[in-house]
Parts: sequence; structure tokens; C-alpha cells
Amino acid sequence: MHGRASLQIKTKKQYNMKKTLFFATTMLLASCTLNATDLETLFKEGQRAKIKIVTTEGDIVIELYNETPIHRDNFIKLVTEKFYDGTLFHRCIRSFMIQGGDPNSRDAKQGEMLGMGDVGYTLQAEILPEFVHTRGALAAARQGDQVNPEKRSSGCQFYIVQGQVFPEAQMERFNANRTVKYTPEQMEAYTTLGGTPHLDGGYTVFGHVISGLDIVEKISLVQTDQRDRPLQDIRIKSMKIIN
Repeated sequence: MHGRASLQIKTKKQYNMKKTLFFATTMLLASCTLNATDLETLFKEGQRAKIKIVTTEGDIVIELYNETPIHRDNFIKLVTEKFYDGTLFHRCIRSFMIQGGDPNSRDAKQGEMLGMGDVGYTLQAEILPEFVHTRGALAAARQGDQVNPEKRSSGCQFYIVQGQVFPEAQMERFNANRTVKYTPEQMEAYTTLGGTPHLDGGYTVFGHVISGLDIVEKISLVQTDQRDRPLQDIRIKSMKIIN
């Protein structure tokens, strides 16, 4: 994908795509606000970790999917390390998405180009047909297919979908071109709530917003420069696990 519809990581050099990071849940959760054993029990019982994102525009609560454990555990690790605290939503596009997680944004000057920051590793893709880009989806940004044919995710940058509502006829055309067809529930979601179906199959969706969709919309509508960076900084004050 190219242009405004792209969620590729901007970079001055290619990531080393041979870097592989395997996450052991007990190691990643050792420093969590909740006891690591409690979180492991939570996951075994089928419950999902919930993260509260406190921003300068209001609060967003997200839920992480247990079916994408690599992304779930990595996100929890970064949250407990306070990695995201003070960073910006550095790319916001109305009717599309809001993107954050660039560590370089924390102390960035106004107008400085962002989107190149990383944590030195990428994540194995966990692209599942049951998790699509409907409004409120939480997904991982990544480099483009030309340098990243395995669709590996950024280790830290993420986006939340705002999207738009699609007519049934257009969704039928989307569905006709898919190998794995949308479920009736997914079709209904795209035609009532909206989303960005053209991203499905290309990026890992690993959670969704359960509270604060109005804040996501508010952030997506702010004035931006030619690089889609907000003219006034939209900052993540903190993230924390709230289960």
C-alpha cells in the first residue's frame, strides 16, 4: 500500500528482518502492576487484558486478544515499562486511523518528522481472519512488503482504526476478492460501524477499543501538517493495565 492508505513504518534504513524475538509470558509479565500469576490465570480463563490509555484528549480503554499472544505480551511488556508514557499520536488521518508508539516522538520538536522510531526488533505476524479492521481495531504498524514479505510487525508502533462506513454493495465486492470470506457479523460491522477493510490480511489486529471511541474520533479529526502529524501535540500521558 502507498500514500495515505499506508501504515508502513517510515525509516531511514531497513530493519534487520532476521531479528526474531520469542516472548515467554512469565518473563514479560514479571513487572506488571498485577501479579504475573494472576494475569496468566486471567488468560487461561479466557479473559482479556485491558489497558487504559490516558491522553491529552481523553481516555481510551483497549482489550488485547489472547489469540495473538506475541503482540499481546509485547504490548503488556512495553506498557509495564512505561514505554508509551509521554509519546505522541504522531500520525492522524480522518476517516482512517490514529497512529502512535514512536519513541522518538517523546521529545520531538513541533513539525519534526516522526514515524522512524523503533525498539530494535520486529514481531512475527499473527494475522487471523476473525480479527479485522472494523472501527476501534488495535493493530500493529509495519514496514512494506517490498522489504518485509513476512509482514512482521513493528515492535512498538500501533494504530487504532477510525475508518468509515461502507455500502453493502462495496463490501460485497471486497468480499468477492477475498480468499477467506467475511462472516455476516463482520460484513454488518463494516456497513454499520465502519472500518478500513482494505487493510485486512496485511496487518496484525491484536485488540480493540471497548471505551473511548469518541476520543479516537476526536483525535482523528485534529488539524495536521502535510505528513499527517497533528499541529498541536496529542500526547499519551500514561498507559496501565486495569484488570
